[in-house]
Amino acid sequence: MMNVVRIWIPVAILLAGVALVVVRGGDETSIEGAAALWGAGLSVALLNWLHRMGVSGDSARVEEDEARAYFARYGRWPDDVPPRRGS
Repeated sequence: MMNVVRIWIPVAILLAGVALVVVRGGDETSIEGAAALWGAGLSVALLNWLHRMGVSGDSARVEEDEARAYFARYGRWPDDVPPRRGS
């Protein structure tokens, strides 16, 4: 379902712009309409990309919170080498 929103809706809007020019024969009005549809299609694609970039930051934030909780519990970061016992 997400591929429909991320890929196929912007592609359909862009193709609608091309179809408009082909059906109307390339007159001035069809070119202006196609430009508007291309702008809309590219805007949808850009918004999808920006949303994916924003959501990807959530996983990094969760990892950081888990590392801080580990530090609070054990006094060291999770990727630090644990101290030797008896040294």
